[in-house]
Amino acid sequence: MKNTGQLSRRQILAAAGFIGLATLTGCGSGDDGGDGKDLSKKQDGAMKNYRAGEQFKAAKPLSFEVLHNNNPVYPLKDSWLFWQELSKRTGVTLKPIAVPLSDYEKKRSLLIGAGDAPFLIPKTYHPAEVAFVSSGAILAVSEYVHLMPNFRAKVKKWKLEPELDSIRQSDGKYYLLPGLHEKPKPGYSMSFRTDVLDKLGLTLPTTWDEVYDVFKAIKAEYPDRYPFSDRWSTNTPFPAAALLSYLGQAHGVKAGWTYDNITFGQKEQKFVFTGATAEFRQIVEYLRKLVDEKLMDPESFTQTDDDAVKKLLSEKSFAISANPQELVQNYRYNLERQVKGATIEMVPVPIGPAGPVVLGGIRLENGVMIADKALESSHFVAMMQFVDWLWYSDEGQRFAKWGVQGVTYTSSGGTYELTDGISLMGSDPDAPKDLQKDYGFFNGVFTYGGSWELVSSSFSPDEKKFQDAMAQRRELPVDPAHPLQSVEQEQAALWDTPLKDHVTQNALQFILGKRPLSEWDDYVGELKAKNMDQFIDLHNQAYERFKQENG
Repeated sequence: MKNTGQLSRRQILAAAGFIGLATLTGCGSGDDGGDGKDLSKKQDGAMKNYRAGEQFKAAKPLSFEVLHNNNPVYPLKDSWLFWQELSKRTGVTLKPIAVPLSDYEKKRSLLIGAGDAPFLIPKTYHPAEVAFVSSGAILAVSEYVHLMPNFRAKVKKWKLEPELDSIRQSDGKYYLLPGLHEKPKPGYSMSFRTDVLDKLGLTLPTTWDEVYDVFKAIKAEYPDRYPFSDRWSTNTPFPAAALLSYLGQAHGVKAGWTYDNITFGQKEQKFVFTGATAEFRQIVEYLRKLVDEKLMDPESFTQTDDDAVKKLLSEKSFAISANPQELVQNYRYNLERQVKGATIEMVPVPIGPAGPVVLGGIRLENGVMIADKALESSHFVAMMQFVDWLWYSDEGQRFAKWGVQGVTYTSSGGTYELTDGISLMGSDPDAPKDLQKDYGFFNGVFTYGGSWELVSSSFSPDEKKFQDAMAQRRELPVDPAHPLQSVEQEQAALWDTPLKDHVTQNALQFILGKRPLSEWDDYVGELKAKNMDQFIDLHNQAYERFKQENG
């Protein structure tokens, strides 16, 4: 039994972080409060009494390079109002290093490996940062969040400590400043041609059993067509990635885009191998049934997004995965012009065996890595204050998303309206200007996370309806922290990819009927031969170790 008179390591860390708030010298000890390094000579341009909710303004003009994920939908322009207004408000000029979206992760790795990365490296999804920890190329940012009052305030207010614990490494530190959400924001589900359902006397399905029944009824009416033909199968490691992701959610397991080889089993109270669980098998069996009964187009797992959408618009299919933007701007907009009387709606994620739930841990989004060499800069403290304001303050997030009040938008009572003549993601097809393309706001490099009021401020009526329904659901627990030590990371990396590839390939074979489900046990045996048990043992040992060390 633990000595109740002794502080746990986590209590010590929390205390150190609190002490760090009182000083900019970084003399606190332990995680989240400075690592004992003297920052007194790194405050050039910093604000002396920077606090949460306060406008950051550098004491002298500063400039920082930032890696910029160049989205072809709104390619980078030097003339964007975003850059000009940001400099005006903060005294900081950002110098973007543009990298094409399609090449971003590869280019980022090359720059970091060569020591040529800029100080600020945003648009990084956990666990991508783990690959750079052992080399010391990126900063243990948890050591310096005492310089970031807005970040700390949101973590505390929204009780995000368990989520942050889940991205800590074996040294107890985390190396990514993630986007912080007040509430989970699931984005994908299934959409149905509601005019076809009305014709057949059907209502929108609320469970996966009802989805099957709806597909059966559509198939009976249109026997020469597939009721369901899906997308998001190219440029992704898992075919039909969106479908697998939200179908997995209904079974309480990560799949598709969210797939991870390890899942914390709440019954077992230890990590288990996701691709060998009963829940994962149920997902595979469900999709196998749809394909076998010709309710789902088998090309769903190989075709391009354009081909999937063309089938919907030509009435070769009547259901497709959606997010609110695609629903409005692509499916509905084009259906209304091509198919007389066509209507389409997106449903809340159908409920499955896990009940009305959303996956845990999705309140953290992609975030910012800081190059370790930034710590050598005399402007380091000012840079961390700037990062805190732009990515984590209410005002910085509002600016990055909506722009300049009276110029790009107006607001009243929490409601935001774009200025006449400005469109956002097709909201006004006739508008001469676009908030992203022409002004640089609502840019995925800078715009993510925030309060529910801000996040929901751009919702279309369809998304608001969807998110309101999903907000009523229970969030599954976040997987507990289980950071691997450097040697363990190297070993796990050798096992992880072959195991994941085997799951992906065989799941697809099972679904398409190229491998009978009677061979499921053989498939699990093949995973064991690829070191599945040793892989899981490694993570469970790390989990037990971290649990003991952190009280």
